[in-house]
This record gives sequence, C-alpha cells and structure tokens, in this order.
Amino acid sequence: PITNSILNEFKSADIGLDFGCGKDSPIVKILEENSYKIAKYDIFFYDDKKNLEQKYDYIACCEVIEHFYTPKKEFELLKSLLKDSGVLYLMTGIYSDEMDFSKWWYKNDLTHVFIYTKETLYWIKKEFGFKDIKIEKNFIRLSL
Repeated sequence: PITNSILNEFKSADIGLDFGCGKDSPIVKILEENSYKIAKYDIFFYDDKKNLEQKYDYIACCEVIEHFYTPKKEFELLKSLLKDSGVLYLMTGIYSDEMDFSKWWYKNDLTHVFIYTKETLYWIKKEFGFKDIKIEKNFIRLSL
C-alpha cells in the first residue's frame, strides 16, 4: 500500500525518505526502479544523520513505529522532516477490542514496544497537527 500510494500521489521528481528502511528496503527498490528519489535512514543500517537535516515530500515508515521507545520524540522528528504539504505513510499492526489480545501474534514480537489503536492514531493526528488521516487495515496515511 505504501509504494502504490506514493506512485499514485507523487511525481518522480518529489523527494521521499524511507525512515527505518532496514537493510534491504522493498519500498526503496520499487521506487528507484520507477525513477523516484528516496533517501534511506535506519539507525542500524543507514545511520546517515544528513538525511535527517532536510525536508521531504513524503516519508515511508513501514513496520517501524511499533519499535519506537519514545514515540512522541519520533513523531515530532517525522513531522519536522515533512514539507508543508507532506505525507507520512505508516504500516503497523493496529489493535482493536474486537481482537483476542492473547492470540494476537503481533504483541509476541519482543521488539514491538508500543502498540497502536485507531484511537491512538487519531490522537497522533491531532497532537502533531496533521490535517487528515486515513486508516485501512494496517496502513495509515497522515497528511499535512
């Protein structure tokens, strides 16, 4: 959903960032194959702080936000890296009361230190000043 959204909503001349891209990002691979300009940042694999010193048209953050030990600090950073009309694309497991928490596999990953609900995501929208939010299954789109 992230790459499809970027390909549909942005031009190849727009500049993006894959925040928490990991070692081999399929997002970067697909976008670069389509002549898109996308920077990479990952604290373990691409810890290039220069990529945190510019503004982006969009930021992709796939299966990363559940690893944030300090979500407020991280969302402040992500928002600060977006241009005025920027878009933040997220993917994460979203918990709801209809789910059986004891059987939800997502919580069993010990690197997942923060769990999100729809209510949490709407709070993030409001708290950090995003204009719009779209949630479809585990895909979230926040826009300025």
